[in-house]
Amino acid sequence: MASENMSSEIPTEETLNDNENEEVSDISSTVQKGEDEGTEVSKKKKKKNKSKKKKDPLKQTEPPSIPVIELFPSGEFPEGEIQQYKDANLWRTTSEEKRELERLENPMYNSVRQAAEVHRQVRKYIRSILKPGMLMTDLCETLENTVRKLISENGLQAGIAFPTGCSLNWVAAHWTPNTGDKTVLQYDDVMKLDFGTHIDGRIVDCAFTVAFNPMFDPLLEASREATNTGIKESGIDVRLCDVGAAIQEVMESYEVEINGKVFQVKSIRNLNGHSVGRYQIHAGKSVPIVKGGEQTKMEEGEFFAIETFASTGKGYVREDLECSHYMKNFDVGHIPLRLPRAKQLLATINKNFSTLAFCRRYLDRLGETKYLMALKNLCDSGIVQPYPPLCDVKGSYVSQFEHTVLLRPTCKEVISRGDDY
Repeated sequence: MASENMSSEIPTEETLNDNENEEVSDISSTVQKGEDEGTEVSKKKKKKNKSKKKKDPLKQTEPPSIPVIELFPSGEFPEGEIQQYKDANLWRTTSEEKRELERLENPMYNSVRQAAEVHRQVRKYIRSILKPGMLMTDLCETLENTVRKLISENGLQAGIAFPTGCSLNWVAAHWTPNTGDKTVLQYDDVMKLDFGTHIDGRIVDCAFTVAFNPMFDPLLEASREATNTGIKESGIDVRLCDVGAAIQEVMESYEVEINGKVFQVKSIRNLNGHSVGRYQIHAGKSVPIVKGGEQTKMEEGEFFAIETFASTGKGYVREDLECSHYMKNFDVGHIPLRLPRAKQLLATINKNFSTLAFCRRYLDRLGETKYLMALKNLCDSGIVQPYPPLCDVKGSYVSQFEHTVLLRPTCKEVISRGDDY
C-alpha cells in the first residue's frame, strides 16, 4: 500500500513541464509588472522634474544682463524699507481710508519699485568690480549700459534718470567725465557714485560713497548716519528746517583723522536734499542739511531725495571745472531760436531726455557732433540749464549718501533701501 501511495504521488514528465511553464510565466509577468511600474515612476519623476524647471525663478547673471521685469514674472516688485510715522501720525497705520488711497496708487508705487530694484542690482555689480586704476569713463559706461539692460531702456518710458555722478575728493557733485577724459580712480580717492533710474518718469535718486583707504571710514559713516537720521525725521507735516537741524547734529558729531591731522566733519550748508516729481528731479522743495532752513512742511504723497554731504573743507561749495551736466528747464515755454543747429539739438534733447538731465557723453552716443555752440545757445536762451561741478576747497574730501523716500498715506517707504546701505 505504501508503494501504491508513493507511485501515485510521483509527478509525470508532463506535469513537471507544466509547473515549470507556470513558474516562468509568473516570474516574467512579475518582472514585466515591475518594469511597467518602474517606467511609470521614471515618467512621473521626469514630469516632476519638468514642472520643477518651469517653476524655478530666473536668477540674475554675472555680470547682470537679464532685465529685472523677467526676474519678477508676477510684475510685482519688492517693497522698500517701511518706517512708521511718529506719534502724531500713528493713526494713519490703521486708517482704512488711507489704505484705500494706497491701493489706488499701487501701479505707480510698483513703477518706482521696479526702478529701485534696477538701482540695487546695478550698484551691487558695480561695487564688485570697482578698484583703483579704473578709467572713470569706463566705469560710467559700464554702469550706464548695465542700467539700460536691466531696466529694458525704452525711450522716455524707462531708462537712466540723469548722468552718473562720480565726483572725486573735494568735488561734491555734478561731475562725470566728458568724452576723452583720462581721469583714473586712485586708491586714496573718495568717490561719490550718484546715479538715477526711472520708469514712466518715476525717478529713483540714490547715491553712495566709495573709498578704498579705511582712513576715510569715519567720513563715510558721518554722511551715511546723517542720511539715515534725515530719513527717520522725515514725515507728513514735518518742517524741512527740523530735518536739517537733526541732520547737522549727527553729521557734526563726527571727526576724521587724515594723514595725521584731525578734521571736524561739516555739513555742506549750500547743498540740499529735494522733492522729486515725475520727470522732474528737483520738484521745488529743498531739504536742508543744516539748521535754519525753510519752515515749509512735507506733504502726503511726496517723494523726497534725502541726501547729505560730509566735508573736511569749508562746508561750502562753488561751481568749478568743465561742465558736463545739463537739463532742460521744466517750466520753460516756447522760446524762438535763430540758429538752425540749436533748433536741431533741442529736438534731439526733447526726443531723448525731455526734462531729464543729460551729459555730453549722452549726446555723443546719439551721434551728435560739433554741438557745443548750439548747446551754449540753448543755455543762453534759458531753455537748458548747465549744472557745473560743485566743489569745496581743493585738497578737502567730501562723502555723500542718498535715498529716495515716499511719504505714503499710511507709512514711510524708503524706496531705494538695500542690503548695502
